Amino acid sequence: MNSTENQNYVLVTGANSGLGFAICCRLVDEFLDTRPQSQSLTIIITTRNRQKCEATISRLRSHQQRRAAKSKALSDAHVTFRPEILDLTSLRSVQQLSRKLLSSVPKLDVFLLNAGYGGFTGIDWPFAIWTVLTDWKYSVTWPRFKKSGVGLITKAQLTSSNPNINGSPLTPVAKSESNEPPLGEVFCSNVFGHYLLTHNLTPLLSNHTDPNTSPGRIIWISSLEAYAHTFSTTDIQGLHSPKAYESSKRITDILALTASLPSTAPWADRFLTPPPASPTPSSPINPSPTPTSPKPRIYLAQPGICSTAIVPLPLILYYCMTLAFYIARWLGSPWHTVNAYTGACAPVWLALASQNQLDTVEEKGGPGKWGSATDFSGHERVARTEVEGWGYGGVVGERGEGRKGRMRGARDLTAEGRQEFEELGRVCWREMERLRVEWEERLAGAGESL
Repeated sequence: MNSTENQNYVLVTGANSGLGFAICCRLVDEFLDTRPQSQSLTIIITTRNRQKCEATISRLRSHQQRRAAKSKALSDAHVTFRPEILDLTSLRSVQQLSRKLLSSVPKLDVFLLNAGYGGFTGIDWPFAIWTVLTDWKYSVTWPRFKKSGVGLITKAQLTSSNPNINGSPLTPVAKSESNEPPLGEVFCSNVFGHYLLTHNLTPLLSNHTDPNTSPGRIIWISSLEAYAHTFSTTDIQGLHSPKAYESSKRITDILALTASLPSTAPWADRFLTPPPASPTPSSPINPSPTPTSPKPRIYLAQPGICSTAIVPLPLILYYCMTLAFYIARWLGSPWHTVNAYTGACAPVWLALASQNQLDTVEEKGGPGKWGSATDFSGHERVARTEVEGWGYGGVVGERGEGRKGRMRGARDLTAEGRQEFEELGRVCWREMERLRVEWEERLAGAGESL
């Protein structure tokens, strides 16, 4: 049996298809290519039901076998998979998985927060056709023609409408006891479910006492479509936004990029403190955390533009979309990775790179949004992505002129712009912690505390 230091545990949400599945495949390949035989990897995958779990494990093992045919290095003991069920729109499901992992996994080295829901209802086809024909590369990089549902909310969190992790009904809570506010479905799936799960699992992410090992890593998966204009601090759940998906990705960027700033420390440090030291339901958030173990590091990635099923399309239109992506790449776009395996380049690099390498690049250029990019021929690389209000790394005055992949109208970062972004971070972190504490109190009342 390998020592704990030689065992690597990676948790990937939404692993049954698209980018999540590609991340798992790429983790296998790059781990075997870069790590010594003395190390092992356990990939914990989550899907929404048992059938998807079984199908995903079967496909991953097939990939593993194909990899084994190319390299004798692979063995069943070297890379293993563990399936788990998780519905991120059900906070009770989040609590149940948290308890299970806390009692059965010694540590977590990496948590890839990948699962997501678009809330898309269709395409504005006349506008889509017009913009693609008149502005091809830009329109398929930063599209404006997707239709989204407005006001989508999750099922009630504290009743039997959400099954437990084994599929059996939960004990319902009386109406008088379940006075709960609505939770945005897109927000809960993309942001808050992950947020609560990550906080719950900080004991595992912080269980790295050996000074020679890296701290746990939290990797948020964002998007190029994290537009600033889609997000408002008065509606952080995007309940009133016609762009709830884009709003959820914007707050993802804000949280990840401001997590290490002094202005957000009262709340970000509390979030990264293991639950035993977290505020109790009856006490307010304490802005003076007292960490007792190494804090996990937070990183941000985006996969470029790849063909996935997040926007449901008939098969023929899916192939048309893929062709449009290839044409955009040939027209000079660096962000059209097209296939999910290439899109997994940046997330897996953040997961497996040495801590010294990550510290060096972020100390030099600031905390960044790391994107999967390609050249004309599809040769992949990891590149910094410009973020509205943050630039490429929060460095005031850094020039973006001449860089490929800039959004039209993008401006170089100013001191005023950075200050506004920091304030956004402070407000968002404070609000997210408020939501977490309130929902933990409700869940505890329903018998779903850790």
